[in-house]
Amino acid sequence: MFVHIVFMKFKDPNAIPTAKIRLETLKNTVPSIVELEVGIDILHSRRSKDLVLITRFKNEEGYQRYAVNPHHQTVLTWLKTQLIESSTVDYIQ
Repeated sequence: MFVHIVFMKFKDPNAIPTAKIRLETLKNTVPSIVELEVGIDILHSRRSKDLVLITRFKNEEGYQRYAVNPHHQTVLTWLKTQLIESSTVDYIQ
């Protein structure tokens, strides 16, 4: 299993619920996604990010198909206008 995790910090906290909804739609529009989870931070500590996306794919090739998928690209383009920063972790499970 190939796991892709993205941590996001938003410019405007009001965009976070919309981001969650948009990201969750990817499960139904990107065939290579095996599992998708989106979580919104509840502690708001100094170290916290606002939102996390966890996606799982059968293999790295599935992730590569996701990366270029038009539905993912649409969400990604919107997210880039909303984020202060993001960071990722990718690993084989």
